[in-house]
Amino acid sequence: MTETAPGPSRAGSVVLEVGAGTGALVLHTPADLAGQEIEISPASGGPAAHRTHSLVRERNTSVGTSYAAVYPGVAAGDYTLWRDDVTPAAMITINGGQVTSYRWPDSPEPGGEQAAGDALPALEGTDHAR
Repeated sequence: MTETAPGPSRAGSVVLEVGAGTGALVLHTPADLAGQEIEISPASGGPAAHRTHSLVRERNTSVGTSYAAVYPGVAAGDYTLWRDDVTPAAMITINGGQVTSYRWPDSPEPGGEQAAGDALPALEGTDHAR
């Protein structure tokens, strides 16, 4: 059976449940990563830790098009973001009750500046996938 990749998402099409001990990650990426699955794993487990992946998708919102992978329902803690099977790309902290927004390393922000990650407060009805 062939698996079909989902098309672009639209504003409001992603629902994230966060709470005590559970957060979420929105990983903003360059367009050339569209269609790629990017993995994260608990930092404490090292390279052999169980990994979770998410597909980078085109995200269409009222402010334009961006590309992101969304990881809902992530246990609070420190995570390794993997560039490939063996190469870590970054360390990210997920806080309970928050959506963490992180820009793929080596990916300039729309204004051309390099960005790290920042936690966004979890607000009901707020689209954090900028």
